Amino acid sequence: MDTKGIDVLRKDIREIFDCGVLAVDPGEGIKRYVRLNNNTLSVGENSYDLREIKDIYVVGGGKGAASMGKAVEDILGDWIKDGVINVKYGYTVDLKRIRLNEAGHPIPDEKGIKGVQEIMDLLKKTGEDDLVICLITGGASALLPLPVNGISLKDKQLITDLLLRCGASIREINSIRKHISRIKGGNMARAAYPSRLITLILSDVIGDIIDIIGSGPTVHDNSTYLDCMEIFKNYGLIKDIPLSIIQQIKRGINGEIEETPSADDPIFSRCQNLLIGGNIQALKASFKKANSLGYNTLMLSSYIQGETGDVAKVHAAIAKEIISSGNPLPRPACVISGGETTVTIHGEGKGGRNQEFVLTTAIEIDGFSNVVVLSGGTDGTDGPTDAAGAIADGSTIRKAKKLGLDPYNYLKNNDSYHFFQKMDDLLITGPTNTNVMDLRVILVA
Repeated sequence: MDTKGIDVLRKDIREIFDCGVLAVDPGEGIKRYVRLNNNTLSVGENSYDLREIKDIYVVGGGKGAASMGKAVEDILGDWIKDGVINVKYGYTVDLKRIRLNEAGHPIPDEKGIKGVQEIMDLLKKTGEDDLVICLITGGASALLPLPVNGISLKDKQLITDLLLRCGASIREINSIRKHISRIKGGNMARAAYPSRLITLILSDVIGDIIDIIGSGPTVHDNSTYLDCMEIFKNYGLIKDIPLSIIQQIKRGINGEIEETPSADDPIFSRCQNLLIGGNIQALKASFKKANSLGYNTLMLSSYIQGETGDVAKVHAAIAKEIISSGNPLPRPACVISGGETTVTIHGEGKGGRNQEFVLTTAIEIDGFSNVVVLSGGTDGTDGPTDAAGAIADGSTIRKAKKLGLDPYNYLKNNDSYHFFQKMDDLLITGPTNTNVMDLRVILVA
């Protein structure tokens, strides 16, 4: 058995997490796939002769879009004529050719609409001889709001909040977003056509499905208006949804308005969509770091989803099994997983899926010495909080009770943020300018 103390484990677990986040810097991802050699721009396996291009424009949105924009500027420099990118408040870098517009996330706001209107105005200037580079990362769905006529920003904010609170998956949420938007679900590609269009994408969804990432503004849509209505019914939302949105979906079902663009639409004939990174890259980097620190390491999966509490209990069970039987790997052990869980909100507290994961796990491992758990959003933000997540160990619950804190009540009230704030165990990273879902780490010594 390893003799690592809790302080060492806590230090190691933070290093393992930080290493994973650094590995998915979107700017570095751009530079791995995009090259300029004289007049030839290489993007993945495709090449573009810039002598045949009149002007280059850059648009997009997401929590990591500013870093992507900086990388594109570093590569193309004065080739770029103009650009507009929407980013979350605080997620900025210094750009010279591309304008940054800070906006609200996860609930869209007026600043987001302003930025998207600027993007659409810019796209109206483009023609067949121009090249549009679109940068999309996680967060783009909320940061690129442009509701269809008849649906207000307030209605969009309400449906976003309802879907987040009911535990809907990102696929379900983005299916709705596509069908009430003038830019999502392939509609940005429609606005850019007939220009050449390159979209560089950093994934924040399970399986890296590009039509879901950022609600696929430049990708054909496989979901339908009928799918949207089924989602509303499945979560019992019909009575709470704004009438304008219900009417929009019903008109679509009845064929009164057209569906989002399908795969055979000619607007996609001049499009290239390229994935530059995702959750698995973060997990692999954390795996490598854990090994270098002397841990026997298991990478579970980057596809983990489901209710946060259930996922946390499974992870805690693995930690207990390691202690009990040395399976699935001997101590000192590190278990890493990724993906993104959901929280069905029943309380009135403040928190996020990562903080709730850690609180649930802390309850499950209470009394087990030399076990530490960390879960954090790679974007640096967990739910509507300033924390990326939290960290706990086998003594956390005992210490909390000595302070007069009831962890079960905090969990029941979805108030994990204030629990860990009082325990001084919030994971605070600040804006990371990337977003590839979550990274969870458990150490057992």
